[in-house]
Amino acid sequence: MNILVIGGAGYIGSHVTREFLDRGHQVTVFDNLSTGREENLFADAGFVRGDILCEEELAGVMKGGFDGCVHLAALKAAGVSMLRPEEYSVTNICGTISVINQAANSGIGCLLFSSSAAIFGNPRYQPIDEEHPKEPENYYGFTKLEIERILGWYDRLKGLRFAAVRYFNAAGFDVKGRIRGLERNPENLLPIVMEAALGIRPGLSVFGDDYPTRDGTCIRDYVHVTDLAIAHVAAFEHVMRHGKSLSVNLGSENGVSVLEMIDHARRVTGRPIPVTIAPRRDGDPPCLVASSLKARELLGWVPKYSTPEMLIESTWNVYRSVFEEKGLL
Repeated sequence: MNILVIGGAGYIGSHVTREFLDRGHQVTVFDNLSTGREENLFADAGFVRGDILCEEELAGVMKGGFDGCVHLAALKAAGVSMLRPEEYSVTNICGTISVINQAANSGIGCLLFSSSAAIFGNPRYQPIDEEHPKEPENYYGFTKLEIERILGWYDRLKGLRFAAVRYFNAAGFDVKGRIRGLERNPENLLPIVMEAALGIRPGLSVFGDDYPTRDGTCIRDYVHVTDLAIAHVAAFEHVMRHGKSLSVNLGSENGVSVLEMIDHARRVTGRPIPVTIAPRRDGDPPCLVASSLKARELLGWVPKYSTPEMLIESTWNVYRSVFEEKGLL
């Protein structure tokens, strides 16, 4: 099938693109390259440079006769969203509404939406399943939840089928080493840990060590990006096969604290990785761990690469190789 991947030059988008290509689909990437990297583009995929905030560019690319659209173009830093909600409103809500409208008008069979566990907020129970109350603790999570609600209405009113795949904490790099574009100005834990291990940063800040967790730092469910990419293709094919929309949580079902992940990184990299304890950030729940039972039952999805060791090793291999090639090590 013919797939449009919006945001396909980004970290998750490039892995999703690669998985669709590996499964024999035809893929075109649409990306403004503001955070995506040209080195994440593949010779066997088409590329159109454009922005979801430009209606003409979006309408132009949607004329390509696509069977499905994967939408990953969004701002994603939960902490920043609490400081600059206006930016997240424009990109994550207004931009995505434009994508949805163009997809509906273009007769696309399935819109695969990159959602987030942030829609659930502070969990009332663990692990978090799809029926858990949805009360976001940060504005980023609010934007994702609003789009899921809009997609539900478009399913009913316009017949636009969708899959909302709710990531927990994406991490790692392509296990075959084919994707090497590093994130610009990373906000997530592992890229920052890698920069500290390489000496690019003097160390890193851990935001809060007084949470009600086993070591006082936040616990998160880290899922390997290759596992996520596999789930994207499975979710898309499920919707196309059954003609019914789907919302599903994607996590490893294992919680790892911030300090535990840093300790794993010290062992894998052999580097000291200095840490400073900083104040808590607004909107950070103490613990988020997924139930992926629905994904197992409906999609046959079981994460194979989401151990802390594989997450760190695959990330460290890319970071070390890239910085060695640049002569910075």
